[in-house]
Amino acid sequence: MKLIEAIAQQSPTIAALRRDIHAHPELCFQEVRTADVVAAKLTEWGIPVHRGLGTTGVVGIVKQGQSSRAIGLRADMDALPMQEANTFAHASQTAGKMHACGHDGHTAMLLAAAQYLSTHRHFDGTVYLIFQPAEEGGGGAREMIKDGLFEQFPMDAVFGLHNWPGAEVGKFAASAGPVMASSNEFKITIHGKGGHAALPHNALDPVPVACQLVQGFQTIISRNKKPIDAGVISVTMIHTGEATNVIPNSCELQGTVRTFSLEVLDLIEQRMQAMTEQLCAAFDMRADFEFKRNYPPTINSAREAEFCRRVMASIVGESGVQVQEPTMGAEDFSFMLQAKPGCYAFISNGDGAHREIGHGGGPCMLHNPSYDFNDALLPLGATYWVRLAEQWLSPEIV
Repeated sequence: MKLIEAIAQQSPTIAALRRDIHAHPELCFQEVRTADVVAAKLTEWGIPVHRGLGTTGVVGIVKQGQSSRAIGLRADMDALPMQEANTFAHASQTAGKMHACGHDGHTAMLLAAAQYLSTHRHFDGTVYLIFQPAEEGGGGAREMIKDGLFEQFPMDAVFGLHNWPGAEVGKFAASAGPVMASSNEFKITIHGKGGHAALPHNALDPVPVACQLVQGFQTIISRNKKPIDAGVISVTMIHTGEATNVIPNSCELQGTVRTFSLEVLDLIEQRMQAMTEQLCAAFDMRADFEFKRNYPPTINSAREAEFCRRVMASIVGESGVQVQEPTMGAEDFSFMLQAKPGCYAFISNGDGAHREIGHGGGPCMLHNPSYDFNDALLPLGATYWVRLAEQWLSPEIV
């Protein structure tokens, strides 16, 4: 493993910074303290700072030479609205808020890279350090773009990195094409006519219709889309009724849809709406159909993904670079990849053995109350960011 020695030497300081951020989690668009910490560190290292994109976003600018070429490196800053089970010294100090996805580590890795880049400018061009708010459901990437991220900071490509628990530390993964799914929500309200459960002929019962819809939606997956195209419809909530002897007036279904392409998403939404409206009409009922598109699929461009793999291999060797199996989880870095070429890659977080005494009883998995970021990743992730920027902005790269 070829770590940058100057970064490795700073690991204890960066780890302390990471733990400070972990102890003070902030939810989407509320990352005021975190943004202050980031901006203060960048300023301390002589890096110009722009604040306010996406409400609490921070962009650092490191320039060298005369080239107009530029690269964007992105880290997310927000935490999750959940109670931490860990009780070690750096556990969350705010009830109901926790860094359970490693955004504290992502921020720290990019800060470590920023510190090195500020004093070792072995490149020709501009590195934009993007510290993004509100990845966890707020669409912070989309909001930064709306506020002019790519107009104010024109870059040729943009890159992201996420920790991945379960795999051995020292491994990376990157792949071209879809690596994370689109995230979408639906809410369907079936309007019938309530009545006595003993006299169903006097009512219009929405419950059997809801049951048929739940089953019918799965035929969209198995019979409407191509078998080789991935898609998931999950009805996760059914709300109806108040008494055992009363047929309810209405029944509400909610859930999610996930796909790796917008074409499949379009098909699923259209079929769900048609099936809902037509089935309800067949039973003399009507329905309200709501479909909300949250995050598009995260799709890496081929050239940039291969470039990332070469950089990774130069650090950990070919055997340390894996193919990233696509996951149905979602990520708002997808908005950046819709606007710019780039790659969203992964760095292994280990099996959880790194956690200190006082960790919770659960596994060290993302969005688990016993999770903690592995500080051993800090010099490795920072080295990757630096080498990625240096090689992308090398005079030999065109």
